[in-house]
Amino acid sequence: MRGDSLDNQDRAHEPARLQIEDDLYGLDPDFVRAVEDALEQGDAATATALTAPLHYSDAADLLDRLSAEDRVRLVEVLRADFEPEILTELDESVRDQVIEALGFADLATAISELDSDDAVWLVSQLDEDERNRVLDALSSEDRAIVAQGLSYPEYSAGRMMQRELVAVPAYWTVGETIDYLRASTTIPEEFYDLYVVDPRHRPIGKIGLAKLVRSKRPQRLREIMDDESITVPVAADREEVAFLFRQHDLVSAPVADGAGRLVGVITIDDVVDVIDEEAADDMLRLAGVPDTDLYRAVKDTVRARIPWLLLNMCTAILASSVIGLFEATLEKIVALAVLMPIVAGLGGNAGTQTLAVAVRGLATKELDSDNALRVIGKEVLVGCINGMVLGCIIGPIAWAWFDMPLIGAVIGAAVVFNLLVAGLMGSLIPLTLEKFNVDPAIASSIFLTMCTDSLGFFAFLGLATLLLL
Repeated sequence: MRGDSLDNQDRAHEPARLQIEDDLYGLDPDFVRAVEDALEQGDAATATALTAPLHYSDAADLLDRLSAEDRVRLVEVLRADFEPEILTELDESVRDQVIEALGFADLATAISELDSDDAVWLVSQLDEDERNRVLDALSSEDRAIVAQGLSYPEYSAGRMMQRELVAVPAYWTVGETIDYLRASTTIPEEFYDLYVVDPRHRPIGKIGLAKLVRSKRPQRLREIMDDESITVPVAADREEVAFLFRQHDLVSAPVADGAGRLVGVITIDDVVDVIDEEAADDMLRLAGVPDTDLYRAVKDTVRARIPWLLLNMCTAILASSVIGLFEATLEKIVALAVLMPIVAGLGGNAGTQTLAVAVRGLATKELDSDNALRVIGKEVLVGCINGMVLGCIIGPIAWAWFDMPLIGAVIGAAVVFNLLVAGLMGSLIPLTLEKFNVDPAIASSIFLTMCTDSLGFFAFLGLATLLLL
């Protein structure tokens, strides 16, 4: 019997082993079910054994997937060894539940153990009352660091930067620097570069760890430092920082205040998060969804989505009013109503293709005012050629379908025109929004749909009225 019990226990823990060995693929569904069963049965020992080996990001993923009741139970299981980094990986609505389960005393303790950049970000996500209570619970040193970080604009380098760094004077030798790194208790647990500063604490160069350990001990740091390193202004937008890292293949970069003094460092792991967030944000906004809402309450999800649906309804009414202008034509030639969705669908899809390319180009700075005309011209030409190809296909089909040669010519010409409009508007709308400092990802798709539907219907029904009546 005991052997069977041990076998069952081993099988229960097998998903955890599989998950640890197969981290790249996330949590195994069997593993999640095993944790849920342990929590529902009140088996804290099994739940602890299953979750203890998890990386903090996987633990956060697990908390996201659990029901609200099981989340509270798992927080209690993890409380003694709760990794603060879990809080930085949670979905916003789930994080609120976990923080409530932890309580402000444990939350303040967790924040004090985080790197300064993560601590600032986490506190910034709290509402004002919660933020004040957490700040009051922090030590004076941690409170000052977090308060300073919160004083910078929300999406700036100052919010991203980590205050823990290694700054050394240029006159030190390699040997002195290595001895300092070994003896110091204040340097970060992980870092990639050392920053060489002048007497005013302004960065004048940097040295990679690999270069430092390969250099001879008597060499001065000024002799081996890279004096062409890039410094990020503390007020720089985080998208600009991400672009800088991508363009120059940086692993880390120093951050300087208005006086040029070194105040922090941005590392590649934070930039990866920014790139991921910005890409996800653009994708969601193109769909008219302001934020991911998998774990939001129904009322919050409705409140977030309804404004864009109302705007979309207004543009749809505009397109319908265009159709209303040709009501008499539609009454006489019912076949037009059958073919209208083809014109609208092709124009919408072609416009979305162009729009995605344009928004991406603006985000990566590959598209700007210097090459805008060339890009617009290219997209219009592409739309025209695609329209002719598709028009030559759909025209004969419509002719054979309704036994009306002219209706094939009408829909073929309308498809060419609508895809030309799609190419023009798909590139022009985001460029125009960008010029007026409006995020092109927010409203481009709605305006594009309005243009392709309204102009496409007008061209199709207008040509039909001229040629078929």
